[in-house]
Amino acid sequence: MARHSDENWGINTRLAHSGHDPHAYFGFVNPPVVHASTVLFPDAATMAGRTQKYTYGTRGTPTTDALCAAIDELEGSAGTILVPSGLAAVTIPLLAFLSAGDHVLIVDSVYAPTRNFANTMLKRLGVEVDYYDPHAGSGIAALMKPNTKVVFTESPGSNTFEMQDIPAIAAAAHAGGAVVMMDNTWATPLYFKALDFGVDVSIHAATKYPAGHSDVLLGTVSANAACWARLHETFLTMGCCAAPDDVYQVLRGLRTMGVRLEHHRRSALEIAQWLETKPGVARVLHPALESHPGHALWRRDFNGSSGIFSIVLDGGGQKEAHAFLDALEIFGLGYSWGGYESLAVPVFLGDRTIAKGPQEGPVIRLQIGLEDVADLKADIERGLAAASLR
Repeated sequence: MARHSDENWGINTRLAHSGHDPHAYFGFVNPPVVHASTVLFPDAATMAGRTQKYTYGTRGTPTTDALCAAIDELEGSAGTILVPSGLAAVTIPLLAFLSAGDHVLIVDSVYAPTRNFANTMLKRLGVEVDYYDPHAGSGIAALMKPNTKVVFTESPGSNTFEMQDIPAIAAAAHAGGAVVMMDNTWATPLYFKALDFGVDVSIHAATKYPAGHSDVLLGTVSANAACWARLHETFLTMGCCAAPDDVYQVLRGLRTMGVRLEHHRRSALEIAQWLETKPGVARVLHPALESHPGHALWRRDFNGSSGIFSIVLDGGGQKEAHAFLDALEIFGLGYSWGGYESLAVPVFLGDRTIAKGPQEGPVIRLQIGLEDVADLKADIERGLAAASLR
């Protein structure tokens, strides 16, 4: 049985001790990794009534319970499901709360695979999909329809980091009878506790900061009491469960997430501030910078910033972007983020319909890892020199 941490404990203490009671497993610090499909029942009556705690591997094990309990403590949620990837953490709740004939509003700065799922699978299933300006705020009320069942948010937005007024959007969405979902991967529950701001369903790619080592895929979806039963029912129906070794890896990563995230935050902000002074950089897209258009919203609602942001090169196009990227020696060229290593990728904005993004030059997304800041700055200098934008 999971041990509940004291609400007065600091975040790192809670991360170290939530989701597991060592004395339930002979004093071992970490919970066991239970590999399970079949679970045996003691007798026919118990089997018929399914009255024991565990009945089949897809419906939960001590390993999944440990991580779910830890996430629930962080989120303040009624329940959490674990799925095999961050994208599955997006698709399962959308399938749970949308049916043929329903309407969904999705922020235009959304994670590209979320858009692809909406434009393909949801539309094929008869769901009406519309995208809205990330700066809509309470104005989203004008976009609501009688059949609007879900408003999907992501703040900051993917790649271009637009901030959304989540409380205002949630109030307007609830007034129209819609469920509010949020992809909160950037901030984690440490820097933004989504359910406290009116969100009903909080989504995370635990692949990122919770896992933290670029070696596992996992998603978490946490819901408030009003939405938990429907989310859980869909999860069981879909059979989309996470593997026990992956769950354990994320639980292990969760113990150090607070320390790692603070390092990411500090390094990224220092580099972002430095980049604002560099010739060849037209803009730095980081919500914790005072120059960011959404800085006031970030400061009002968030407790911190993470290690990923974008820069806009001052002119040029693909040639200059590729020159910048190819000159990097420490930054790897690879997707995902939240791991210990720094990464850089070119940003594609051609699928946007409203939030078109910066026009001054190519956009490069930087994931600031755990390396020394001085070394990362020198690497970025190499990129800027190669792009001939210094």
